[in-house]
Amino acid sequence: MQLIRAIVRPDKSAIVMKALFEAGYVAVTKIPVVGRGKQRGIKVGDITYDELQKDLLLMVIKDEDKDFAVSTIMQSARTGEKGAFGDGKIFVSPVDEAYTISRGTKEL
Repeated sequence: MQLIRAIVRPDKSAIVMKALFEAGYVAVTKIPVVGRGKQRGIKVGDITYDELQKDLLLMVIKDEDKDFAVSTIMQSARTGEKGAFGDGKIFVSPVDEAYTISRGTKEL
């Protein structure tokens, strides 16, 4: 299993979640977060906004679905055809174990 953490623009998160749902990935956790990436925030006049609003999307998927899920997120989160600075980031990590609390069972 793989854990996908996608940090996306808040205005794109509903689009990304819809695309994931239509692709068959219905289990997604969405968390509003703030932070900055390489752009070091946004400067407007004399004011620098270095804590930018983003949404963190979390999902655990089968190993063989990783490339398709990442591609789905990339395509739906990208601004315009070529993308724009600040569109976000995707991190993929292995998941060693997962448990369903209500049933008390280990997931495979």
